[in-house]
Amino acid sequence: MSEQTAASNVAEDAPVPVKATVTKAALAKKVSPSSRTVPKWETDARDRVRAAIRRYSKPLADLVARDANEAETRLLITDLLCDGLGYDKYEELTMEYQVKGDFADYGIRIDKQLVAFIEVKRCTQRLGIKHLRQVQMYAVNEGVEWLILTNGQVWQVYHLTGGLPVLVDLALEVDLLGEDSLAVKTDGLFYLSKDAFKRRLIDSLWKARAATSPKSLAQVILSDSMLESIRLEIRRQTSHNADTKDLARILRDEVIRPEALA
Repeated sequence: MSEQTAASNVAEDAPVPVKATVTKAALAKKVSPSSRTVPKWETDARDRVRAAIRRYSKPLADLVARDANEAETRLLITDLLCDGLGYDKYEELTMEYQVKGDFADYGIRIDKQLVAFIEVKRCTQRLGIKHLRQVQMYAVNEGVEWLILTNGQVWQVYHLTGGLPVLVDLALEVDLLGEDSLAVKTDGLFYLSKDAFKRRLIDSLWKARAATSPKSLAQVILSDSMLESIRLEIRRQTSHNADTKDLARILRDEVIRPEALA
């Protein structure tokens, strides 16, 4: 499969920035069903996801241990998509989905509507920016909103917002062989289940992530109203009447990370 690229200033072999991931605390707070009445469909979906994680963790670990190839990794992923996440292999999964002469590993359809592309790498391949670029091009060409990268072990879910430039935000990351509890892994992978995807539950995670991203918070801090509040607080604490333009310059140059201002 060719690795088409989108415009980016990041090195091709750079890892996907995990700092963009929704924190475990935030994820648990949002996905925990304990504080509300859980509908039967959700209970059933969570039970299915939990059982699949238990069932496939050892085969997945065995694949990693022997450095299995991409084809073997795909076999396990197909089983997990069907048995654990509830997709029909023939109605809702399209393997080698053709996009302008190239092929995405999987296309996911719900109610006959293409909703996501999945890019698969071998089980020991570290997911990186170049893989995201590849599936991003497919999504842009087909008008698809959700991108999923996985090597079977790690599942990364991105939201694509069209426009110039295209915006791609990491909404969720789950490591099925990581140290998190089964409950945390279940809570995360549940959002990729057919039932949850159909109801667009993952949108809330993406919106929370976008609203509290470093770039969004930097914009808030540098807004006129916030700069004025900072000026007043400095005057209250120190009696110094700072200029808001100076405060903005200091925040940009010395306080806020450069990547948050990009």
